[in-house]
This record gives sequence, C-alpha cells and structure tokens, in this order.
Amino acid sequence: MSEKPDSTASASATPPTAAPSAPQPLLLDSAAAPSPGPSPGGAGAPHHYVVAAVGDSLTDPRSHGGGFLEYLRTRCPTIEIDNFGKGATMVNQMRRSFEKQVVASPKHYTHLVVFGGVNDLYSDLTAFRTPAKIEADLGDMYSWGKANGVRVVALTVAPWGGFTRYFNPSRAEATHAVNAWIRQQASVGKVDHVVDAYALLSCGDPDSLCDRFFEPFRDGIHFGPQGHQILGQALYLAAFSDCE
Repeated sequence: MSEKPDSTASASATPPTAAPSAPQPLLLDSAAAPSPGPSPGGAGAPHHYVVAAVGDSLTDPRSHGGGFLEYLRTRCPTIEIDNFGKGATMVNQMRRSFEKQVVASPKHYTHLVVFGGVNDLYSDLTAFRTPAKIEADLGDMYSWGKANGVRVVALTVAPWGGFTRYFNPSRAEATHAVNAWIRQQASVGKVDHVVDAYALLSCGDPDSLCDRFFEPFRDGIHFGPQGHQILGQALYLAAFSDCE
C-alpha cells in the first residue's frame, strides 16, 4: 500500500435535495466561541456565508463525494462553497494544500469545514500516521480558522469498519481516539461546531456504516446519497440554519 491510499468509488452518488427523516443530528457547539456578528440587513436577518471545505474522497465531487455540501446549497441558495476536497489524501497532505488554497487566498471565508483522517488511519504502517500526528495536522487548520475570525466546523471520521481489507482492532482503537479528540475541540473552544459523522452514519455496530448507506459503492468506507443527506442536514443545523 502506497503512502497515498487509493480511494475508490464505483458509481456516482447524486446528492438528494429533500430533507430526510433521520434521528436528531449529533452536534457539539463551542461554548467559548463568539456568536456571528449581525448581518448588514440588521438583527435577525439571514446571513451570506462563504465556506472553504477541506477533505478527502468523501468531500471530493470527482470521487462522488461532497453530497453533504450540495445539501447545504439547497438550503442556502446564496451560499458560496469552495470545495477543496481531494480523494486519497491524508490530513498532512490536506494541510499543505490548505496553506496554498485557503490561507493564501484573498477571499474572506466565514466558515471552514474540515472532514478527514480515514486515509491516515489505515496508513499507520505505510506512512507512519498516528493519532497524535493526525490531531496535530487537524489542529493546525482549526487554529488558523480561529485566529482569523473564521468559524470552524469539524467533522469526526465517519464509520469505516466495513472496509475490511484494512480495518482491524488497532485501527478501530486509533479511530476512536481521533474522534474523541475531535469531539473535545468544541468543549475547549478550538472549533465552533462538531458534527459527529461517526455517530450519525452508524447503526447498531458503531464502527460500521448503516446498511442503507452502503449503496452504491458497497466498500464500507464511501457512503451513498442518504448518508450525505443526513450529514448535510446535521451540518446545516449546526452552523448554517440562519443562512440566506
């Protein structure tokens, strides 16, 4: 297995547009985070948001990802989303691209959405990725956002226990550790919101995707349209429900 893990998807997942019937999304907000300032329209007026999204194949539309961001577009017609997701990337690679694409950009982003880590977790032997290294790279991106007045939305690693070629007890333990750390970032004020993809997309077995999310890829790691819709709804409720 190479340092850049292979990301595979067998079919295109068309993002849904209708609001799903789903369990209450699991959202964690930072009590220390400041509230967004008032929009030019005055108190209570909807906000125009500009979003930078960083991730791997689950975010990259070229890998049939990013449906959760497309859900946001259906709920927030004027939202601007720059999707920097790139399939097969680990978060150290995301961070390097982030520095070129987001940090160096003249655009003023209101929000940063970060969703990554699974490629690192099964590259522990080939690229020597550890929870500490994953957390350091995620933390660098979170810190930049907070330091620059950008509201940070962190997503936990989605369940990937059905990816049986690479999933094992050691990697399960590492996944739990990284996700526990991500969840903690809201309570300590390092991010503004956490959307718990791991909890939202599992059923019964917490390490595996719900059966209904397997289609059309059936690889145990890439979730289909229903999963993207539920994740998009949670993201909307966490950070964007007052959008234009």
